[in-house]
Amino acid sequence: MTSSENEMDAEEPKAAWCDTSSLHVRLADGREIITPLWWYPRLQAASQRQRDNLELMYSGIHWPDLDEDLSIKGMLRGSKAPGAVPPAEAAE
Repeated sequence: MTSSENEMDAEEPKAAWCDTSSLHVRLADGREIITPLWWYPRLQAASQRQRDNLELMYSGIHWPDLDEDLSIKGMLRGSKAPGAVPPAEAAE
């Protein structure tokens, strides 16, 4: 197994959930990634029921009700969706 395969295995999502302000993802190696929902406007605008209906993939998460996909690599890089606006800026 190559080091990139080991890295991919370590970054495989094992659990994911959303609370009212954040997306949480627990990885195979035990790390937990927490990102703000405002990074993902489609998730932020969704109902809790839609957010709870998710599918874990080898390298990311899929929300079938929203047709939304997020990659673990993107989350680790801090990539935000196009058009994501911090709450303070949205209120201005």
